[in-house]
Amino acid sequence: METNWYEELPIAVTVCDKEGKILYMNKKSAATFEKYGAKELIGENVLNCHPEPSRTMLAEMLVNESTNAYTIEKNGIKKMIYQTPWYENGEYMGYTELSLIIPMEMKHFKRNP
Repeated sequence: METNWYEELPIAVTVCDKEGKILYMNKKSAATFEKYGAKELIGENVLNCHPEPSRTMLAEMLVNESTNAYTIEKNGIKKMIYQTPWYENGEYMGYTELSLIIPMEMKHFKRNP
């Protein structure tokens, strides 16, 4: 059974190839970037969507296959952004960005073995 569970996930999922061409945006990602064209951004280069210094950092990530994770706050909403490479059969294919709304104050649990 094949499903598209990720299409309506309440997390913005954006996927690009290793050159930065946007390949996929789920509904939440399209809504997040609606004022920039929403799903019309598919086929565009993600580097053109970022100002400096983010653009240079993202270009380096595309080459070095590194992960970048951080939180942001905008318009009273706090989000965690997680940008990481994706692979198919072990071959580097590009990047995915997950963007999810998180509480302003969040519990943190430290688990010890």
